[in-house]
Amino acid sequence: MSTPTVSSLRPDQKDLTLTVKVVDATTVVDRGSRGKAVGIKVAECLVADSTGIVVFVARNEQVDLAQKGATITLKGAKVDMFRGSMRLSVDAAGKVEIGGDLEDDVNTTNNMSLLEFELVTLS
Repeated sequence: MSTPTVSSLRPDQKDLTLTVKVVDATTVVDRGSRGKAVGIKVAECLVADSTGIVVFVARNEQVDLAQKGATITLKGAKVDMFRGSMRLSVDAAGKVEIGGDLEDDVNTTNNMSLLEFELVTLS
């Protein structure tokens, strides 16, 4: 099986391993721990490889790794759908690691998260 690329992503894919460069990262939730409540940190990151760019939703310790300019490898990633658009995420079963091999320049013009998908039920 070939290594998936950003442009080959499709809705509901699971258990993917992709190496991408973080083009941009914006923290959208940052709540520190209060009493017994556990802190939550969420960032929306634009990540790219040579084929395209997609939104990666980083959570908690993943946010610290997914900094602008970093090359990261997403292991056990899945494609989630949010308002008809694809987003990558890595849950507790997966792992985000610093580093990886990106040979070519990243392609920031082919934004896979801007493609809208519609659920069609066949009768």
